[in-house]
Amino acid sequence: MRIAAFLVTGFVLAATPAAVFAQAAASAPPPDEATLGEIVVTAQRRVENLQNVPIAATALSGDQLTAKSVARIDDLQFAAPSLSVTDAGLTQSVNIRGIGIASGSPAVANGVAVYINGVFQPPLLTTSSFYDIASVEVLRGPQGTLVGSNSTGGAIFINSQAPDTSGIGGFVQGSYGNYDHRTLQGAINIPVTGNLAIRGAGNYDKRNSYFDDIGVFNNHPDRLNEKAGRFSLLWTPGSLRVLSHLEWIDKQSGGYAYSPIPGTPYSAGATGEDRTLDYDAPTRNHERGFLADTELRYEFDGGITLRSLTGYANKRVNNLYDSDGTSLNTPTLPASTQDQFVREREIVQEINLISPTTGRFNWIIGGYYQHNKIDVDILNTNGSPVDPTHVVIFNNKTTTGLFAQAGYKITDRVELQLGARYSHYSVTQEGGVAIGYGTAFGPTGLQVADLGNSHKDGRLTGKANINFQVDSNNLIYAFAARGYKPGGANSATSQFQPETVWDYETGWKSTMLGGHLRTQLGLFYMDYQRFQFDFVDTSSGQNGVTNVASSTIYGVEGQLQAKVRGLGLDAGFAYVHSKLGSLTAVNSRLIPPGTTLGPQCGAIPTTGCTDYTPFVRDAGGGPNLFSPRWSYNFGVDYAVQLGGGKTLTPRLNYAYVGPQFSNYFYEPAFSRLRGRGLLSALITLRVGKWTLEGYGTNLTNKTYVSGITGNNRFLGAPREYGLRAGVRF
Repeated sequence: MRIAAFLVTGFVLAATPAAVFAQAAASAPPPDEATLGEIVVTAQRRVENLQNVPIAATALSGDQLTAKSVARIDDLQFAAPSLSVTDAGLTQSVNIRGIGIASGSPAVANGVAVYINGVFQPPLLTTSSFYDIASVEVLRGPQGTLVGSNSTGGAIFINSQAPDTSGIGGFVQGSYGNYDHRTLQGAINIPVTGNLAIRGAGNYDKRNSYFDDIGVFNNHPDRLNEKAGRFSLLWTPGSLRVLSHLEWIDKQSGGYAYSPIPGTPYSAGATGEDRTLDYDAPTRNHERGFLADTELRYEFDGGITLRSLTGYANKRVNNLYDSDGTSLNTPTLPASTQDQFVREREIVQEINLISPTTGRFNWIIGGYYQHNKIDVDILNTNGSPVDPTHVVIFNNKTTTGLFAQAGYKITDRVELQLGARYSHYSVTQEGGVAIGYGTAFGPTGLQVADLGNSHKDGRLTGKANINFQVDSNNLIYAFAARGYKPGGANSATSQFQPETVWDYETGWKSTMLGGHLRTQLGLFYMDYQRFQFDFVDTSSGQNGVTNVASSTIYGVEGQLQAKVRGLGLDAGFAYVHSKLGSLTAVNSRLIPPGTTLGPQCGAIPTTGCTDYTPFVRDAGGGPNLFSPRWSYNFGVDYAVQLGGGKTLTPRLNYAYVGPQFSNYFYEPAFSRLRGRGLLSALITLRVGKWTLEGYGTNLTNKTYVSGITGNNRFLGAPREYGLRAGVRF
């Protein structure tokens, strides 16, 4: 009955805009003067019109990102349905339909794969600003054929502007806002010859903190100082196309800004003011990254394309934390700090053969190789006599895959698609946990847990779908797809298994009213097995991963875009219902402050062990973590022609992300993130190639929790406003 209700509700919601805009479109200018531009996606290795691709996706151009106040990945949740991005310190929890990543453990693979210019990105350094962007594509649901083992929830593709040989061009744009927020972006495109062009782009973003730290170290947590630059090259000799990118990112802040959740032990040291902190330890956050990629495409005489993509990433993060977020330091509430270093290096190679799409039969075949090397070095202090605790992890991961996808047009309107991929994963991990590092037990401390282990697994994933092109403006599709996320090792005595998902979807994409209105509607049902979640690994005392028995997820998603004369409208919504299986785990919130976390004590306790028995609780049985039941967004703008080539366009955006839980114990006071609705606005004056914009985000200055880690909470950005000016040439 519920699924039937979704069908009725969803199709009513999709059809309503058609009635609203029909009368306006009837008197609108000819289609080529006031219709929607084509939505282009490249995630399937071809340049395609989204309306003709049987996937659930949101695609936004660089200009649309600006219009919807999307400056980085976490802002995408206010522009794409079913997407949730929450703060977690070192990494962000990126989830689609409640599936993704909810752990900072290096053993855990992504469930939502993020790609920059086609290259998979480790979860480090994904919070940097967008600049000189061509498009961002958010694909919902498992992408087991073309993306592979890191996309049980979906995938996000970020594509920068490519050079072109048509002429010199570019832009310069600067802004100034409250919090002394200053930005400067720019790009220049230079054709060197008729088949060679280069493009340089840069970004500078600096602002004061949203918070005031009154502690003795005069920290500036959350202050931003970000610099980035990208060099691109395009060379097209004959049938060969070479596209290369080199990018450097340097992002610094005064550390992460968080405070104890009310009702937790250290909340007694909170200031009582949301944006006033009281740290008694120095804090810092410094992230650096170097990215490189080269794509080669060679088209043979018959139209078949050979594609090679080579990528490299080197990312480093240094963090200093005041872990308890207060100035408390008593025998029962000792000061807690952490010094953290993480480095991840990655090599990627993909090879494809891609057929043309002009005939009845089309196909893609490919092979994939990815190797990641992760180094983690953490020093924790929490007032224990055996402080500090030293955690070292060296992790080497290798992922390989072979895949193929084929489509056959049974008739001119009906196409059958089949895709399959086999992925193999292996990891070797070394490291350990030592207490009394450099003090009571000598320079290396006393090792209390061995984190060394290895793990291998593999799975067959893929997709089978049927597409019915009703006419040139309507596509109906249905498919079944399987996704997989690899398992791994927590410690020498603890491993976790892969998770798999079956996704069953049907959708309808339509272009109506002579190109003035576009809609996308989809229904889905997903069955997860051995769902992976973060937990306290009692064999080591560190964060680990466990498998939940099962999870079911179903819902409906819809989007629309409309344009009539100067009026533009876009909207999206999602209803996602999920049910997580039950489990038993350690509730880390119950562990007393100052406890040194080591392996579970045996019958005879040893130095550095911990008895977790009093803190074990039943968990699960509720919704998936980071999975709001309702999310929706809409934006409206109207272009007023002022004459003389001048246009004034006011725009208003509203987005709502519903309540969600960050912990599978479902304690409302400690793990529930309340829903929030945010309002933003933009007014743009265009005079020829010049633009002047006034902007405002979170206009109602709503205070909301944007993430929870342990007993601490993060807050989202307050109201920001300012002026932005730019010129294109």
